[in-house]
Amino acid sequence: MDIREKNNYTLLADFYEFTMGNGYLENGMGEQIVYFDMFYRTVPDEASFAILAGLEQLIEYLETLSFTDEDIEFLRGKGIFSEKFLEYLRNFKFECDVWAMPEGTVVFPQQPLVTVRGPVIQAQLIETMVLLTINHQSMIATKANRIVTSAEGRPVTEFGSRRAQGYSGANLGARAAYIGGCNGTANTLADFSYGVPALGTMAHSWVQMFPTELEAFRAYAKVYPDQCFLLIDTYDTLKQGIPNAIRVFKELREQGYEGRGVRIDSGDIAYLSKKARQMLDEAGFPDVTIMASNSLDEYVIEDLLNQGAKIDSFGVGERLITSKSHPVFGGVYKLVATEREGEVIPTIKISENVSKITTPGFKNVFRFYDKDHGKAIADVITLHDEEIPKDEYELFHPVFTWKRKTISNYEVRPLLKRIYDKGNLVYDVPSLESIRENTVRELDSLWDEVKRLSNPQEYVVDLSYPLWKMKDDLLAKHGGKNKSE
Repeated sequence: MDIREKNNYTLLADFYEFTMGNGYLENGMGEQIVYFDMFYRTVPDEASFAILAGLEQLIEYLETLSFTDEDIEFLRGKGIFSEKFLEYLRNFKFECDVWAMPEGTVVFPQQPLVTVRGPVIQAQLIETMVLLTINHQSMIATKANRIVTSAEGRPVTEFGSRRAQGYSGANLGARAAYIGGCNGTANTLADFSYGVPALGTMAHSWVQMFPTELEAFRAYAKVYPDQCFLLIDTYDTLKQGIPNAIRVFKELREQGYEGRGVRIDSGDIAYLSKKARQMLDEAGFPDVTIMASNSLDEYVIEDLLNQGAKIDSFGVGERLITSKSHPVFGGVYKLVATEREGEVIPTIKISENVSKITTPGFKNVFRFYDKDHGKAIADVITLHDEEIPKDEYELFHPVFTWKRKTISNYEVRPLLKRIYDKGNLVYDVPSLESIRENTVRELDSLWDEVKRLSNPQEYVVDLSYPLWKMKDDLLAKHGGKNKSE
């Protein structure tokens, strides 16, 4: 295969998707209509919410999902698939219905983020890519939001490409970080491909290429007089870096330009930033900004600011692009219903681990907002065709059923949007800027207590009573007793 060809992701599926597909077809079940939910069980970093991202890439995958002759020959070579199944794949056409929450939506555990309805072979086949696209970018967007929150309004730039888990990890990670609140990326391809603003100035190697640090700074200022941002820690930040930067900024001012900023990438950043701020101010450059980088995350940034660090912006790399403190977003894709002659028949998976018990049925998710202040007060997972009353609603905790609360004076909206109708895309994919704006709106709708980095207030996510009753009945049927009490 020509390495210049665009990647074909059709075979990026767990092998058992194909063995099951072949088995379904051989057993006459290939056209059986099923429902799958993609959801996650726990929030990374012990936070209270996550930010959904990756839907656009899932749509791109579904729009190009087809099997080439080369794909078919590869599968034939495995020696276990029937010719009937291989012919099915050769003529494959995606025909499923898909619902999903838009990118940038604040999401909580156990909620269906993506629901797929369609023939079992098709719905099963796309499992890996549903999880891959949503899990990865949601993890990075969520981590980025935590880091941006810790910066308390100071810009955060994503610096992590060289430490990312592969090419896609770097490029799509930059996209997700932008959705989560970063102001840009060091990754030029992410700007070209997705429109994430690419930012950057110089590395230590630039300074080392010249006989002296001062000459390096002057050379850079000559090329970029109106965008002069200098890296000041190659040798000695306070004895050389800042004094040389100040000297060059003065020379620029004489030419009618103003220096933009300095970056500190090593050492005691809190101490160095305070001394640098003092020296810059005393030299007449209070508007020159100070950027910090070097193994930062939300915890380090919070500590730096608590120590009084004089930092105006942050560059965050490996701990963001890999979500180092919690590098797995545990989304799963589970069968929740089948359909026979138009009747939806709920299914459930039971486990001794309560968190792994699934919520059955074809569902929807509604978010309630208080009319007085516009803040989100609760989410309710319902059966798909349930209607929400306008005046009053009783919240029903999925486990502690005695914890009931009646709410009123609310506005409500459904969170799941129709993406595909029988394989036809019916969703207007928003621009990256629109997604980013949606994230801002979503975060603004949450109380500060829910957004705390440490010990956040738990947000209410309940089941409607009809859904709870369905789940409880299935638990009793398959588990031999009422498991929800």
